[in-house]
Amino acid sequence: MTVDERPAPPPSLRERRRTVAVREIVDAAEAHITEHGPAALSLRAVARGLGMTVQALYHYFPSRDALLTTLITKTYDDLAAAVQEAADAAGPGGGAGFAAATEGYRRWAVANPERFQLIYGTPLRYYAAPAEGPTTQAVRRMSAVFEREMFRGYGRDRLAAAGIPPLSPELHAVLDGLRGSDPAALPPAAVALLFSAWGHMHGLVVLEVFGHTAFLGDHRAELFRLSMHNLLTDIRRRIPDAA
Repeated sequence: MTVDERPAPPPSLRERRRTVAVREIVDAAEAHITEHGPAALSLRAVARGLGMTVQALYHYFPSRDALLTTLITKTYDDLAAAVQEAADAAGPGGGAGFAAATEGYRRWAVANPERFQLIYGTPLRYYAAPAEGPTTQAVRRMSAVFEREMFRGYGRDRLAAAGIPPLSPELHAVLDGLRGSDPAALPPAAVALLFSAWGHMHGLVVLEVFGHTAFLGDHRAELFRLSMHNLLTDIRRRIPDAA
């Protein structure tokens, strides 16, 4: 066994205690958001709920922004996990994975409206997510689930030939730049379809979570399901046949 293959030493008592404390702080912060909304979050309120001083909390989160970054990242991860679980349970055939992924997205948002508002509601004053930080990576993990389920079975050439209105050179350059150096990344036409589809799905969920479709009552789920079916049908109609 080489040095690199040796198992990592178990965490120390200090490290284990820190892990427990961080988890308790995050749980308390999420409970505070659920009860009072994201805008009311403060280190002082979280510390008070845990029976500790703000100075003690600073040992784990040196600022409100540090705690918010952890909370936002965890929220994205939990939402992505719900989407992934729903898609996996449906299987890959006939667009079932995409439909299930959108249902998982909606169910989680409706069940966790305050945490959903934390990531998609009114931006919190004075908070700026770190560039290319953990929140950005969490968003990409969730996007990857929808990308896979939406375009499952389609080769890059077919996606590049998707029938969409011509992109301006400037937008084409931006979308092409999102690919980076990955040759397997989506071509600009498919990225445009993905953004459009996500906006359609997310918009319906936002309207429901923020109470704007309450007049539909129990019919909201059926209308959402119909809209996602039509959305996927339209996307696939735009992708040319393999021949």
